[in-house]
Parts: sequence; structure tokens; C-alpha cells
Amino acid sequence: KPATHIPTTAECSTCHSTTGWTPATFNHANATGTCASCHNGTNATGKSATHITTNTNCQDCHTTTAWSPAKTVNHADVLGTCSSCHNGTKASGKPATHIPTTAECSTCHSTTGWTPATFNHANATGTCASCHNGTNATGKSATHITTNTLCGDCHTTTAWSPAKTVNHNDVLGTCSSCHNGTKAGGKPATHIPTTAECSTCHSTTAWTPANFSHSNVTGTCASCHNGTNATGKSATHITTNTLCEDCHTTTAWSPAKTVNHNDVLGTCSSCHNGTKATGKTATHIPTTSECSTCHSTTAWTPANFSHSNVTGTCASCHNGTTATGKSATHISTNTLCEDCHTTTAWTPAKKVNHADVLGTCSSCHNGSKATGKTATHIPTTADCSTCHSTTAWTPANFSHANVTGTCASCHNGTTATGKSATHLTTNTMCEDCHNTTAWAPAKAVNHADVIGTCASCHNGTKATGKSATHITSTTSCDFCHVTTNWTTVHMDHTQVTGTCSSCHNGAVATGKPATHVPTTGQCSDCHKSTSSWLPALFSHTNVGTNCYSCHNGTTAEGKSPTHPLTTTNCYSCHKSTTNWLNYNVNHAEVLGRCDQCHNGRIANGKPREHPVTTQDCAACHTIRTFSK
Repeated sequence: KPATHIPTTAECSTCHSTTGWTPATFNHANATGTCASCHNGTNATGKSATHITTNTNCQDCHTTTAWSPAKTVNHADVLGTCSSCHNGTKASGKPATHIPTTAECSTCHSTTGWTPATFNHANATGTCASCHNGTNATGKSATHITTNTLCGDCHTTTAWSPAKTVNHNDVLGTCSSCHNGTKAGGKPATHIPTTAECSTCHSTTAWTPANFSHSNVTGTCASCHNGTNATGKSATHITTNTLCEDCHTTTAWSPAKTVNHNDVLGTCSSCHNGTKATGKTATHIPTTSECSTCHSTTAWTPANFSHSNVTGTCASCHNGTTATGKSATHISTNTLCEDCHTTTAWTPAKKVNHADVLGTCSSCHNGSKATGKTATHIPTTADCSTCHSTTAWTPANFSHANVTGTCASCHNGTTATGKSATHLTTNTMCEDCHNTTAWAPAKAVNHADVIGTCASCHNGTKATGKSATHITSTTSCDFCHVTTNWTTVHMDHTQVTGTCSSCHNGAVATGKPATHVPTTGQCSDCHKSTSSWLPALFSHTNVGTNCYSCHNGTTAEGKSPTHPLTTTNCYSCHKSTTNWLNYNVNHAEVLGRCDQCHNGRIANGKPREHPVTTQDCAACHTIRTFSK
């Protein structure tokens, strides 16, 4: 087989004959390998120049029995874009009616289902009308506004309706050809009745306000001026059933061209009320009577007057303008005249209600208009109402803040309570020590202003006296204390009665320290001077027999370094407190070896003739008899 032979395992005679090697009888069933191993453009025809771009095997799409058309096409095996095949040459391309677009097929279509397609106007090229022409896509409806403009000028692809805008300059025909209630909103039910074209009054740039002319209106005034279509009669309009045009004109609605009173319904005051027509003046007498009660239509003035027709208060007339008002000396009040006065007798007033009076009490109660303060009144510049009420003059609500003058000007025992019998003896002013918010206790006491001795006050009644723990003394307070600083004390023991320990007990005054010699004796037994506590005169007679409680090396001198070793009390050997060295040694209470003391220094030691030995004395001697 040549190198270019079809790959096969079949015997040569399967295809070739001995009479003629070629042509050979070929059957694909005898070929081994892939289609491309032969169909490579050399051994056999390969892919044409227009073949779909793919790397898949020939047999995936073609069959050996019918090469064309392909048995199937798996788009997943195709390389490149859709349009690289679907271009009308390799495969079917866009039909003539396809939406104009440069987008790739896969933007809208899928290989699994060519239709329906996913559509996005963003991928379309050309104008709306190139598709929306009634053939490719829905075009203008029969009711569409007549216009030659492009769809996109008014509509958007995101929301076709309502239109984003309408440029009336692009619309053909009259306004009413669209604004007929079908294509676009027409006249509302409340529109002025007219046959004029919309543009006669309205403009496309601003529908309102409209340019209005009564010449374009059909019907009577009332057909529009009925309060719905246009302003009708106001609430203040004269009551009448006549037509608008009988009194008004379209050129000047107000004032009315004429008023025929024969056409007016109701009473005079139904019009002459200051709203529809001129009513009562500001200075008119208050009354609910009809105008005709006093006035006539032939001559408005003069009027016939009767008080029986007058309403309102006296002051509505008696105000100093219409009629005589209050005098210059009248009590200040906004109350009605008739609250205090009567029409039969203006003076004296029948009563006075203080709740109706304006101003301060003293503006009347000044001794002229009404009774003022009495001669004995508390001195004050406050107004009466500060303390008194009009319902009950007494008792009064009193506050020292309103009083002028000194305390004693009232607190003299007559006008108000004065000093009590137990008061401190002093000539100073009340306010120097007391305040008005809390009379007791006193805010301060200046002892320099007090007359008499300290004890005349500090006796436990007028003022605090000696405390239970006070030093026993009969002397005056100021002998030891000063008024500026009570706790700074000048102490003189000569003025104290009782024993030292009655004060020096650790409570009233400093007592014995922890290291004091234990004794039951009085302080004065040893301490003779009150001016200098030390030195003290000492006597053992006041001390107990426990010498060591003092002679411990701290409180007093203790045992010397050479003292015999013993735990017994000093008093066991030293019997005399006046002669320490006169002692009696009880060897039974001495600790340790004999030679610790009997060494020739502390006590007699061995004589010269004593045998040489290192044994303790007690080995040979007894303490009762030194010689054996």
C-alpha cells in the first residue's frame, strides 16, 4: 500500500482486481480510522472553503451514505459567531423582514429554540418606523394622532404609553381633530359652551390660563356662571332671580350697570349689611332692628330713634364719642357700665366687683377714690393685693419681703411680737442675728453685741451650757474660751475643781499613755506642776509589786547584762525600793550553773587554794553551805 492509501484492514481483492488495479471498488465499511484521515484535501476531498468552522469529526454531522445535507449540527461544536455561518452562504441568514440590527444572532436567539427571540430595542438600528410599519411590527393605530414625525420623538422603548411628550408643532390638522375625547382628551363636561376651535383660547405651550373672549361663548351668562363651569353668584350677592346681563356687562362686571330694587328679594338689611351693599357705619347704634324701623328709603337721615331698639352694652354708645363716657376720675375697669350702675340712678354705684377693676389696689385705695392705708399700717411700698384679697381684707397674707423700715419698727410688742423675756440682753437690731425666713435659730450671733456674762446666756436655757463632759469648774466661760473660736481654749488648772483623773481619763482630756507606770495613785501624787507635766516626782509606794511591768528595759531600767539568770520577779530578791542593792538571793530561783555567777566578777569565785577543776560548783557544794 502506498503512504496515501486509505487506511483499511481489508484484503486488496476486496476493492482491487488482478486485471486492473484501478479503478478500485470502494466501500466505506472497509475503511478504518476517522473521516479526516482520508478527507484531508489530499487523499480525498476535505472541508470546503465555505465549511462551518469546527474541530469536531466529520462523522459527528455527516454520514457515509449521504454526505449532504448533514445529519445534524451541534452548535456547541461550532467555532466563531452565529453570523460567521448564518450569513446566507454557509447557512440561512437574516430574512428580508428581519429587524435591522448589527447585534450578533445570539443576542436575541438561542440554538435550542430560534423562536421566540429575546428582544431589546437597544440592539435595533434604524428608526422605529423601519420596523413599526404594520408589516414587520405593529404600526400606528387608526386612532393615532395625524403626524409625520418619528415614533421616537414622542414614545420611548421602555414605556410606549403614555407618550413621553407630544410636540404639537408636529401634529397635523386642527386641535379638535385629536382632542375629541377619543384620540386625546376633549372638552370636559364643565367646559364653556362654544363652537370655537381650541386654539382660539388655548395654546399648545400652556393650556392654562386660556385667552378668553365672551364673543366665542354660546348660551346665557348663567349657563357658565353657575358656580361650576365659572364663578357664579357669590354668597354675598343680592338675592334676585333676574338674569346676570340685566345688571352686569361682560366688559365690566363690577360695578353693576344698574340695580332695579323691584328685582331684589328680602329685607333692606339682607343687602345693606356692609358686604352686599353699604351697611351700618362703625359708629351706628347697636341694634338688631330692621333699617326701615328708623330709616326710610326716601331719606336715610334723619332717623327715628328709640332706645327700645338698641342692643349691646351702655359703653357701646357711652364711649365719650357717641355719648358721654367715663370721667377722668373713674375707676379703671373694662367691665360694663350696667354691672355697677343703673339707668335710673347713675350714682352712687349699686356695687363694685373688685375682680373687674384694672390696675393696682392703691390706684383707688389712695385716700381719694377709696379708703387708703391706716396710720398704724405696716410700713411698705407693696401694693395692697400683695397681702390682702378683695374677698376678705383680713387676715392678710404677710411677707417680710414687702416691709420697709427696721424689724423693731413693727416688732415692738405692740404692732408685732417683740423680744421675749428670755431674749439675749442686747441693743443690736433684730436683723443682725435673725432673718425673716426662719426666726429661730438665729442666723448669727455677734457676741460683741451681747450684754452680760457668757453664763447669763450659756446656761442651758437661752443658749447651750456646759456639756456633760465639760471640765468641772466654777469659773466664767470667757476665762478659758473666746467667742471668735470656741474650741481654742486657754486652760488654767487653778480654776478646775476635782481630781486630775476626773478629766485626764482619755475621754475629757488625755489620760495615761499605754507605757505609763501601772498605779492607782492620783496624777498629782507624782505630777506636781500643771504648767509642766514633767519631770514627775516618783514613789514606789503607789506602784504594785510587779517590778518587771516597768523595769523591762523600756519603761524603766531592766536587768543588767551581768544579772543572774532568773525568771522570778525583782521583788523576790530586791525588797527595798529605796536601796536596790540591798537584796536577798534565793538560789532556788537562779537558772544555769553556779560558776555563771560565781566567777569572781558577778559573785565570789573559787579561792586561790581551790583545787583546779572545770566542774560546776554544785558538783561539790550546796547552796545552803558552801563548804562540804
